[in-house]
Amino acid sequence: MLTVAWMAGLIRRRWARLLGVAAVVALVVAQVALLGAFVMHSNARMTTVAARSVPVDWQVQVEPNSDVGAARRIVATTPGVVRFRETGYGDVASFSATTGASVQVTGAGKMLGLPTDYAHAFPGEVRTLSGSGRGILLFQQTAANLHVAPGDAIVAHLPSGRNVPLHVDGIVDLPQADSLFQTVGAPPSAGATAPPDNVAVVPLQLWETLYASPGGNARDAGKTQFHVNLSRNLPSSPADAFAEVIARAHNLEARLAGTGAVGDNLAAMLDAARTDALYSELLFLFLGLPGVLLAWLLAIIAGSSGRGRRRREQAILRIRGASLRQIAGLSIAESLLVSVLGIALGVLASAVVYRVALGARTSGLVDSTLLLWTAVGALSGLVLSGAAVAMPALRDARLLTVRASSIETKRAQSPLWERLYLDVVLLLASGLVFWQSTKDAYQVVLVPEGVPTISVNYLTLLGPFLLWAGFALFAWRLADKALLFGRHIVGAILRPLTKTLSGVAAASMARQRRLLSRGLVLIALSIAFAFSVAIFNTTYMNQARVDAQLTNGADVAVNGGRTGVSHALQSRVGALPGVSAVQPMQHRLAYVGTDLQDLYGIDPTTIGNATPMSDAFFQGGNATAVLGRLAATPDGVLVSEETVKDFQLQQGDAIRLRLQGPDHAYHVVPFRYVGVAREFPTAPHDSFLVANRDYVARKTGISAAETLLVRTSTSPREVAIRIRGMLDPASPVVVKDLDTELRATLSSLTAVDLTGLTRLELFFAVLIAAASSGLILWLGFVERKRSFAILHALGARRDQVASFVWAEALYSALGGAVLGAMAGWLQSYMLVKVLTGVFDPPPESLSVPTGYLSLAAATAGLSIAVAAWMAVRAAQRPAVEVIRDL
Repeated sequence: MLTVAWMAGLIRRRWARLLGVAAVVALVVAQVALLGAFVMHSNARMTTVAARSVPVDWQVQVEPNSDVGAARRIVATTPGVVRFRETGYGDVASFSATTGASVQVTGAGKMLGLPTDYAHAFPGEVRTLSGSGRGILLFQQTAANLHVAPGDAIVAHLPSGRNVPLHVDGIVDLPQADSLFQTVGAPPSAGATAPPDNVAVVPLQLWETLYASPGGNARDAGKTQFHVNLSRNLPSSPADAFAEVIARAHNLEARLAGTGAVGDNLAAMLDAARTDALYSELLFLFLGLPGVLLAWLLAIIAGSSGRGRRRREQAILRIRGASLRQIAGLSIAESLLVSVLGIALGVLASAVVYRVALGARTSGLVDSTLLLWTAVGALSGLVLSGAAVAMPALRDARLLTVRASSIETKRAQSPLWERLYLDVVLLLASGLVFWQSTKDAYQVVLVPEGVPTISVNYLTLLGPFLLWAGFALFAWRLADKALLFGRHIVGAILRPLTKTLSGVAAASMARQRRLLSRGLVLIALSIAFAFSVAIFNTTYMNQARVDAQLTNGADVAVNGGRTGVSHALQSRVGALPGVSAVQPMQHRLAYVGTDLQDLYGIDPTTIGNATPMSDAFFQGGNATAVLGRLAATPDGVLVSEETVKDFQLQQGDAIRLRLQGPDHAYHVVPFRYVGVAREFPTAPHDSFLVANRDYVARKTGISAAETLLVRTSTSPREVAIRIRGMLDPASPVVVKDLDTELRATLSSLTAVDLTGLTRLELFFAVLIAAASSGLILWLGFVERKRSFAILHALGARRDQVASFVWAEALYSALGGAVLGAMAGWLQSYMLVKVLTGVFDPPPESLSVPTGYLSLAAATAGLSIAVAAWMAVRAAQRPAVEVIRDL
């Protein structure tokens, strides 16, 4: 009965405090649940998207002179295989076609034998452009080289010298040509091989008569592959799915006993996804964990804010004969009440926000992922309530006497951390870790000898965390000492607000300095958290667009292949609605010694009209100066850092490159080294060259531009659709747009979609800022109702009491805002700088979202104003009523 009566009294008289503490517990529960669910949801989505993007999971190549029938039976009985088809690969010396009075002859190519239902079994591997999707199909690049269309005749010249006439039934595209023509069984260090430009797709029966018939010419022998799709019942984690698919492939190779090798396309895609999952977990640690820790700290302080009141109540209960067991039961009951209410609010909030912020599409309100992490969040909320409410009350009940429980104890000396200068030590350690991380150019993904490996140095995470902890303690020291030793300065600052009571207000604040310092530190930490999350996420998102634009080349890139983009097409593209600038760019191959590199011919004075030229692209960090130097040197060339190192180049050195001319032979062309390009639109990451377009055209005799870079004033995807609509279906021209590239898996940290995490973190940052500034300040005012009641009893006017409240609010708000903004900017700078090695290219500066930061500051300011207003109203109550309530 005592417990029930006590709880009823708490609900009736302390409902506001209970609800405030429960709200903070709910914030912790929802944050833990949603952030954990985000990581698992993100990883599961990566696995699903990676698996969905692979048309053929395995390419099982049968070794020459092996039993194809036996291999077929083994593949068919492999666990997890849902479909497979037999295919054939054969070499072709060349293709030829007679059109009018001319004869076109291609280089070497491939003859691909596919069953009639292949396109249905593996959608996405073969895309029909014109004509029929059955019979003899010609790759679009081959059709362009031979100048043929459906209905024309061509001849395939086999290595043995046989000439095979073929009637073209259709023109097709092979979107997955890189994997389709991979070298199965090649060692990882061998690197990728370019797919053939000339391919004919024929029915498997015809292919077998040409390459697999008994007694055929040995030089015409082909290779048989089984294309396999697996069940998509894979683990949700990309790393676990990768390990399982690899294990299945090894099992199949063991059963084949040397008669076949597996080209594992699915594992290759999952390998990239598990790297992205690692990035996601790193970002969770960088961005999510500080918010969780801050919410925990906020909840503990909110729960312990009524400790003085509990001590006095315990003293009264002990005077009236209550036992320690009864007092402990009451403390536990209060903790459970706060836990249940906070967990219920947190679970409801997480279920709603999960669908809105993460865009979850589930049949019910929640799914298993959220349920798991909600359970973790609920457990944390239960532990938190016990740590904040029950444990201090139990300790006080056990250790304190009645007299000690009835008065406020005061510490005789500074805390141990303050005497040891732990804050200074943490800040120095943070700077040391940061210096070490940036000095060594930390990289998450390393590529030794062309084989990507993941290398995570978790010590680099210490820098931001040490800064966060050190800043919290340092802000406490600063706020405490400012009130202790600078009360006269504080009084002078507050004089316009408190007038003649400035000295009294400053003295009162000095006596309450620990309570005020606690509020100021929480406000500073919440502002720092909001600033760091907002600045980092905005910088990250902007860099994702830069990365995609660098990969794609521009908003829209039109690639004409070897035939180039005609001047007529360039003019038509430039006249399209939504196109604001068009720049042709040559993409050739050039020999530097014996090293074959990509060469890009541009107009340095106008290239920036179509695609951004970032300072980070060039050594020296000044794009305008480097491009100006290139424009002023007609035979100038920009080279990569690797080329400078390999060939020991000095600026101004002459370089003799070999470029291909109209006769398809390579001829020596003199250039002069004028600068270094670290990155360039569409260029590879290792070695490439950038030269003047007009000079390259004059020296090679080929003026065509292979690529068209397009800047748009509307949606890049819409402009790309308009350009594709102008092209002939059999045209080899490929059009790519930035919107599609942003949704694709990129090659760096920006492969992770931060949209969900950004929404969550920014949402929680605003809530934490509001709670720490308003709720904690209000709870602090509530703790000092007795002081305000005494002031009122002594005859203080309403405006005088209000000046005390507003002075404390102003001190906490301004001090917390200034310190928090400085720390937030510094922490976001540190995060971006530590992760510079995985940005591609690194950002030139931080991106500041002024709109969001203004919203966060306004929310915090409004919360402080409301808390102060409520405290002023509470102080207007009759003193006798307030003291009786205490």
